[in-house]
Amino acid sequence: MITQDIRPILSALLRNRTGAVLVALQVAIALAVLVNAVYIVKQRVDKIGRPTGVDIGNIIVIDTIGFGAGYDHMATVRDDLGWLRSQPGVRAATVVSQIPLSGSGSSNRLFKTPEAKGEGVPMNYFLLDDSGVDALGVKLAAGRKFRQEEILPEDPTFNQPVPSMIVTRALAKSLFGTDNAIGKVAYDALGRPVTVTGVIEHMQGSWVDWDKLDHVGLLPRQPSGPNATYLVRTEAGRRNAISKLAEEHLSASNARRVVQHVRPLDYYRNRSYQSDRNIAIFLVAVTALLACVTALGIFALATFNVNVRTRQIGTRRAVGARKVDVVRYFMVENWLITTGGVLLGAALALGVGYSLSRAYELPRLDLYYLVGGVVALWALGQAAAWQPARRAARIAPSVATRTV
Repeated sequence: MITQDIRPILSALLRNRTGAVLVALQVAIALAVLVNAVYIVKQRVDKIGRPTGVDIGNIIVIDTIGFGAGYDHMATVRDDLGWLRSQPGVRAATVVSQIPLSGSGSSNRLFKTPEAKGEGVPMNYFLLDDSGVDALGVKLAAGRKFRQEEILPEDPTFNQPVPSMIVTRALAKSLFGTDNAIGKVAYDALGRPVTVTGVIEHMQGSWVDWDKLDHVGLLPRQPSGPNATYLVRTEAGRRNAISKLAEEHLSASNARRVVQHVRPLDYYRNRSYQSDRNIAIFLVAVTALLACVTALGIFALATFNVNVRTRQIGTRRAVGARKVDVVRYFMVENWLITTGGVLLGAALALGVGYSLSRAYELPRLDLYYLVGGVVALWALGQAAAWQPARRAARIAPSVATRTV
């Protein structure tokens, strides 16, 4: 029965093709935008949801700065850490040179030989003390943490070499071709050796858009003042209470030191991913709006066709057409229009996806998304035409006759 309807439907569409062509183009554009936008949103969501490797939900960042001639940075840091570590609910605390996932950090290159040949392997490094691994909440895959006697004093010029480091698996593999790097030696740009004493399972560094985000090294050195940044890892559920307590105590404990910020670590992660989140929200809003506009276009065309074909509908009903036949006619007509737009839109979606992958080094469009988009547009088209088709089926033969 459906195949018998296609020929007269096509004939009717060719006689009044302007509206059908416009709606088909609208469907094509909607499919191209929908598929690529959803694919980009999925990539952004996956990017934001990448595991950080640190106990991000239970870490407080305290940023302070000392001032004046009487400010003793090392004594202040020692007193602050002593107080922080003594508080109930604090699992570990360390002073650190930079904040992970904040967008601000330090980097260097390591080499396999002292001659520093080649480009080297980039590393995002953090200076911290013997409590650093525990304060970050990272998982050691091999080796050990820093010992207290290994922590070097502050060195603003960085002239004193660092003899040991803890690296992530990813950095170890890039350096040595294996993640079993304990005891292996790398060299800085000046040819100074540094021995790997520990390997972290996984940890993200400072820059979320860097393709070497997991190339992280921890170095045993006290960061230089007068700024002091503390990472405080708390027990679950204690972060907010300890944040308030720490801010009150540190603000009052030293007249020559200012507490600039006390924030959870996930504040910095959320800030770093803000642009990705905004892009995802914008694309979702655009695709939802475009889907609504497309549905309205299909609905409007179907409604228009019903209004201008009242006489024909009445005639078909008078010669014995059932309500279901009228509904099927309009649904098939709409399906043909939507299919024409879908075919054009599929080609357009692939072309747009290819252009985006070339211009912005994005992965190629996954065909699963294209198939899903085609099904979604077909379903949207049928849903939009359903009400006008049912209204057409309710037209009585007698009412249609009076319109002659």
